[in-house]
Amino acid sequence: MTPARVLLIEDEPALARGVSDLLRANGFSVTVVADGQHALDEASANTADVVVLDVMLPRVNGYEICRSIREQGLDVPILMLTAKTQEEDVVMGLNLGADDYIGKPFRAGELVARVKALLRRGMAPARCVRF
Repeated sequence: MTPARVLLIEDEPALARGVSDLLRANGFSVTVVADGQHALDEASANTADVVVLDVMLPRVNGYEICRSIREQGLDVPILMLTAKTQEEDVVMGLNLGADDYIGKPFRAGELVARVKALLRRGMAPARCVRF
């Protein structure tokens, strides 16, 4: 079985490194992207099993990335991980197609558990992933 593939879209280098290390330590394969345009390209390639997406990104924001992923008909689970935690931000993210939303700062164990939950719910029967 291959490890589940996470596309982490985060522009803050230290946080991207910390989250990717956390996810890798929990058995995930992680691709990190730091800007919105590159994130759109990676997401469109449809190679991730789950997307962890920041909102405040250079070039294209996370809301637009989420909207674009859904407009392309991609059903990859999306977890927004962002400092934008006002109710209207959370509602906007969920209404644009995010499956879950976590505010920063976050608890490491909760992030891992939510990624695993999204994978359990979004996994096609024929797909074999390990985490």
